[in-house]
Amino acid sequence: MGNFMLDLSGKHAFVTGIANNRSIAWGIAQQLHRAGAEIGVSYLPDDKGRFEKKVRELTEPLHPTLVLPGDVQDDAQVDALFNTVKEKWGKLDILIHCLAFADKSGLTGNYTDIPKEAFSQAMEISTYSLGRLARGAKPLMTNGGSIITLTYFGGVKVIPNYNLMGVAKAGLEMTVRYLAAELGPQNIRVNGISAGPIRTLASSAVGGILDMIHNVEEVAPLKRTVTQTEVGNTAAFLASDLSSGITGQIIYVDSGYEIMGMYN
Repeated sequence: MGNFMLDLSGKHAFVTGIANNRSIAWGIAQQLHRAGAEIGVSYLPDDKGRFEKKVRELTEPLHPTLVLPGDVQDDAQVDALFNTVKEKWGKLDILIHCLAFADKSGLTGNYTDIPKEAFSQAMEISTYSLGRLARGAKPLMTNGGSIITLTYFGGVKVIPNYNLMGVAKAGLEMTVRYLAAELGPQNIRVNGISAGPIRTLASSAVGGILDMIHNVEEVAPLKRTVTQTEVGNTAAFLASDLSSGITGQIIYVDSGYEIMGMYN
């Protein structure tokens, strides 16, 4: 029998998408750190350096050894990020992808009215970026690794005011499967976590987020929504050797909401 403790000591984990203390990425980073992983984080650079300052202050208790700019729309920046990871760490074990964006024009109104520019931007940031980051991580995961992304039920079923982001998440979930097939021979596992609705900076852009949360509280078997910590715990499990046989999967952390059909 093996050691069934969730232990990530000696592992290097790079986390993208931390915006503030309500970010799901923040919940994930905390649980990876708690399990013993060495943490690196990225931030979206801006002219005044506000995002960098916020991310540095928030993650200080985790003692991240890397805090790097990570605009996934800038290929040179992505290449520089992974070059620094290689230079400082030598290898990478865990990559957390928590990146998504859609312009408001892609979330509200009729789907047929979505501008082409908004579609392209949402797909690049929310969907293509997973494969782009995997390309950079692949040569650094010399002992195998775990790549984890965040998705949502709106990529499978129609959710009001989700529109373009639903299409982006559907593409993201297929990206998980294709990457899992490609990277499996190198013992790199790729999985997604489909989290229930949580109030975050990103979700606040979705109209009716509070209605979505209340609906989950009424319908889900556990009669509540989930927390960032619960999503973080699942990510830590998927990052660990305890999940060594799991790849290409979408794991629902949503209090069971996804299983429900008709209800009273």
